[in-house]
Amino acid sequence: MIHDNIQEAINHFRFEGRYVDGEEMNAGNINNSYHLIFRDQDGRRFQYTLQHINHYVFKNPRGVMNNISLVTEHLRRSLEREGEDVRQHVLVIVPTRQGDALYEDNQGGFWRAFEFVDQATAYDAVEKPEHFYEAGRAFGEFQRRLCDFPAERLYDTIPDFHNTPKRYQVFEQAVQADRVGRAAQVREEIEFFRARKPMMSGIVERLDSGEIPLRVTHNDTKINNVLIDDATDRAICVIDLDTVMPGSSLYDFGDAIRYGASTAAEDEADLSKIALDMDRFKDFTRGFLSETNGILSRKELELLPLGVKVITCELAMRFLTDYLDGDRYFKVNSDQHNLIRTRAQMRLLMDVESKEEEMRRFIGALMD
Repeated sequence: MIHDNIQEAINHFRFEGRYVDGEEMNAGNINNSYHLIFRDQDGRRFQYTLQHINHYVFKNPRGVMNNISLVTEHLRRSLEREGEDVRQHVLVIVPTRQGDALYEDNQGGFWRAFEFVDQATAYDAVEKPEHFYEAGRAFGEFQRRLCDFPAERLYDTIPDFHNTPKRYQVFEQAVQADRVGRAAQVREEIEFFRARKPMMSGIVERLDSGEIPLRVTHNDTKINNVLIDDATDRAICVIDLDTVMPGSSLYDFGDAIRYGASTAAEDEADLSKIALDMDRFKDFTRGFLSETNGILSRKELELLPLGVKVITCELAMRFLTDYLDGDRYFKVNSDQHNLIRTRAQMRLLMDVESKEEEMRRFIGALMD
């Protein structure tokens, strides 16, 4: 269903031609998105994506859009220096009639628009091995083109998003509070995370010490945030930049592997189905290192398997935290859903741990 205020919002952007059609897009779980079609007097067709930003999730929409404007401008300049087609390889913001990146309606809602990237698909799952290689290459290129951007200039869209020590503190607080009386039933799971507390601090401590650098990170590196060209099966554009903020390259690599190289969904109840698919790991890693080898530091590349462990453990712990807290954060379809998620990610982490040395050897061979 089209948002009641969509026509009013449309009138405030510099769209080419006359609006002729629009439909709500199913992609994304946070913002309301619409695919708009315009035509000019000569019959030429123009396509745009209009989004109504979820103000509950993103408390500072102007900060989010400032980040996106800075990053896309930097990417655009980098692409232009290499003679690439900017409109196919980076999101293009459509300004309001006042020249702003955001329009605020009279209900306090925030809207933004981008040029629509046509004849490309965002896949929700890995359908072809080459797609996951291309996703790795796309997120690696994202790192490469932004390696000279000062991450400190960006606003923290979600403060402490991957501050795992703070996540651990919140977890322990949930254990102690035991709001809904579930802690006694999950003692084994609680001890699982306590045993991994030192590992979970590994990235934050290295960032704080300067052993690894602060970088611009995407922070939602699922394969469906890469557009794959329908004709060539090549990745052409990284999308969904709402969570772009300062962080570590290890987070982006780790989350991509956690999501895309798992053999099962993150809420699979049958633990026997869950493992790290090393073929997929290798596909993504080849693509990622094809762009970042020589750009990321040797230490960052060596620590990529740590990123997979930390991100998988962090998410599993967040699921258990929410379970102990009465399922107040994540959407659930039963009172056991968060516990199922916890155990699924724990199982995946254990397989990741068993294959850590294999991952290290593979990455080391690509680095040589």
